[in-house]
Amino acid sequence: MQTTAETQACEAAIVAAAQALREDAVRMLGELVAHPSLMGDEQGAQACMADTFAALGLQVHEFQIDEDKIRAHPGYSPSIVSYEGRPNVVGIHKPAGPAKGKSLIFNGHIDVVPTGAPALWTHPPFEPFIEGDRLHGRGACDMKAGIVAYTMAFKALQSLGLEPASPVYFQSVVEEECTGNGALACLVEGYRADAAIIPEPLGGIMTCQLGVIWLAIEVLGKPVHASVAQTGVGAIDFSLYLFAELKKLEARWNEPSARYRCFAHHAHPVNFNLGKIQGGEWASSVPSACRSDIRVGFYPDMSVAQAKAEVEAVLAAAHAAHPAHQSLSYRIIYEGFQADGCEVDLNEPVVTTLSKCYRDIVGKTLEPQAFTGTTDAKFFNLYGNTPAICYGPTGSSIHGIDEWVSIDSMMEVAAVLAVFMARWCGLNQRG
Repeated sequence: MQTTAETQACEAAIVAAAQALREDAVRMLGELVAHPSLMGDEQGAQACMADTFAALGLQVHEFQIDEDKIRAHPGYSPSIVSYEGRPNVVGIHKPAGPAKGKSLIFNGHIDVVPTGAPALWTHPPFEPFIEGDRLHGRGACDMKAGIVAYTMAFKALQSLGLEPASPVYFQSVVEEECTGNGALACLVEGYRADAAIIPEPLGGIMTCQLGVIWLAIEVLGKPVHASVAQTGVGAIDFSLYLFAELKKLEARWNEPSARYRCFAHHAHPVNFNLGKIQGGEWASSVPSACRSDIRVGFYPDMSVAQAKAEVEAVLAAAHAAHPAHQSLSYRIIYEGFQADGCEVDLNEPVVTTLSKCYRDIVGKTLEPQAFTGTTDAKFFNLYGNTPAICYGPTGSSIHGIDEWVSIDSMMEVAAVLAVFMARWCGLNQRG
């Protein structure tokens, strides 16, 4: 049994060991950012993760998402592209010494969102660039730095001849940015633990998140020659009209009286986003068809089915009210996120333990955060009987231009997670 002084000395050594891995961490992050792991192209980055886990002595479980196995699960979201050649990678630690603590999952997503217009970037998005404390590149902050942080946390313990005294699972998953089916597939494969931490770059400790639905609206209009455009009905114009009506629903959900408790003081918690629009055929023809891809956020006390019903009612009423509705038709396609929101009790041991680790190491309070998007934490909390939280490095411009992450914050997170592992899982001397 260690004395308090011995425990403090051990934890100080763990923090120092994590900070000493800065060069390794920057190298790993640069390598991951250089892999353009957009949806459908995650294989190179996942091969890098498999090699990294193997080099740490972890058992590597690499498996492809089997859509037939997850389709009936309530957490499933309709997929967008094939899962062929897009594996999840899990590094499995089983203690060689006596088991004496609680088990843990670290989960991170390897996929990144599109870069937007390359001309807007100061440096090419998949060529990592360091400027002071900042490492720039698509996916650097969201969330490859978090994956590096949990990897370095484990490596720090190893460098001291230590190992977690309970099972730890290091998950690198695909498709968090559009369905979450990668994390769901891990759940269906049987991965469970006493807690999960996702090092997402959300600031503070995330304990509440919105639900999110993706939908596409396909519109057919009445095409005519542009010289008599007033006699036709443009599909693009009608699509924009429908979205404007949806924005009125967004405004109603943002009213203070409609808000869920976690978001009571947020400036604008619910957002409906018209993320992509495709329509029209010819500059001199009133467009016959248009497709709008839309993201809808909703509160944790509302189900996916309830949110869909409200959206569908708004669209039906808007169509009926349009003066040219007899010449217009639309259909709704649900693909991508069909994700319920969730909340974690602030008294959960994973929350209190991580918060104390942060306070002891950083000397500040880790503030709870309500996130107005979705993360893979929902699968653990709603379906896996595994309390899950998000805590990760800080940076800026995620999903934007010139994304960057703070290297200092990445190393701070690595140190906090290493000490958390020591307290949560217990420690053994490595054989």
